[in-house]
Amino acid sequence: MTAPRPDWRNPGPAPTEGPLVDTFGRVASDVRISVIDKCNLRCTYCMPAEGLPWLSKDAILTVDEIDRLATLFHRLGVRDFKITGGEPTVRRELPEIVRRVCALPDVDVSVTTNGLLLDRLAAPLRAAGLRRITVSCDSLLRHRYAAMTRRDAFDALTRGLSAAKEAEFALVKINCVVIRGENDDEAVAFARLARDGGFDVRFIEYMPLDAEQAWERGKVVPAEETRAAVAAAFPLVAETQDSPQPASAYRFADGAPGSIGFIPSVTNPFCGTCNRMRVTAEGSFRVCLFALEETDLRAALRSGADDAELERLVREALWRKWPGHKINHPDFVRPARSMSMIGG
Repeated sequence: MTAPRPDWRNPGPAPTEGPLVDTFGRVASDVRISVIDKCNLRCTYCMPAEGLPWLSKDAILTVDEIDRLATLFHRLGVRDFKITGGEPTVRRELPEIVRRVCALPDVDVSVTTNGLLLDRLAAPLRAAGLRRITVSCDSLLRHRYAAMTRRDAFDALTRGLSAAKEAEFALVKINCVVIRGENDDEAVAFARLARDGGFDVRFIEYMPLDAEQAWERGKVVPAEETRAAVAAAFPLVAETQDSPQPASAYRFADGAPGSIGFIPSVTNPFCGTCNRMRVTAEGSFRVCLFALEETDLRAALRSGADDAELERLVREALWRKWPGHKINHPDFVRPARSMSMIGG
C-alpha cells in the first residue's frame, strides 16, 4: 500500500538523505544564483526609472560563499547552475565565480545577462569554462528597446551579441519577454534573427514581478498566440525533450539553424514539474520565483554553520514548497521583491 503524501502546509520532518525533493515528489536539480542586485538597465517590467536601493558590498555573498553553496548544491544532486543578477556582468568577480562553478564535475552552467558588457566579457567568461550564455533582449527596434529598458543601449547590446558569437559559446540563447501593445508584433523578427544568427530564442510571457506593480493581465500575450505567429511565417517542428523544461522547444521545419521556445509562465505554468531553486544576491534561499518566504543562508554561512546545517536548511525549505504560484487564482499574492531583487 502506498504511503499517503505529506501535506505541504504541515509536512513533518524533511528527508535527511537522497535527492532534494518536496512533498509532491518534484526533484530540485536546477539552482539560480544571483551574484548582484544592481543593473545597468531599468526595464519597465522589472524596476522603476530611478532604480532601487542597492545592497551594500558587505551584504552580498562573497565569491567564497557562492563557491561553498554551489559545491553544497552539487553534492546534493544539482547539475544545472544559472548565474544571474540584477545584471551579473557588473560584478567584477564574475569570471572567477563562473570559473569555480564550471570546475564542478558534470555541470551545465549558464549566465543570464542583458549583454551590454559582453563586448569585453564574452571572451573571459568563455575562458573561465562557460559554454552557454543567455542574453535578454525584448525588442529589435532601437527606439522601442530604449523605451522598454529606459536606456539608449541598443548598440552595446548588438556588440555584445556579436562578441558572444565570436567567443564560440556552444549555445547563445536570447530571452524575450512579450508584452501586449509593446513588442508583440516582433515575434517573426526574432524568429528570423534565430535563423540568421543560429540563436535559440525563447519567448516568455509577461509576469507580475515589476517593482512598480503595474502588471496587467491584459498585457499578457499567450505563448500559443506567439507560437502561431512564428509558425505562420516559419513552419516549426516540436523538439523531443528528455526532461521537463519550462519552454516548449521547436526547430525550423526547413532545417534552418537556431531554435524557438515558448515559456507559458502565466497561461500554462510548469509548476507541476518545476525543478528550480533560487539564491538571491544576499543569500536568501527561495524555492519558487513567487515564493512569499525565504531562508537566510547568508546568516548561517557567516555564523559558522557546517555543511550539514546548510543542507538541513535547504531540505526543510524545499520540503515546504507549495504546489504552484497561483497567478491564475483569486488569492494570488505577489512577492514583495521584484525580479532584479530575486534574480532573473
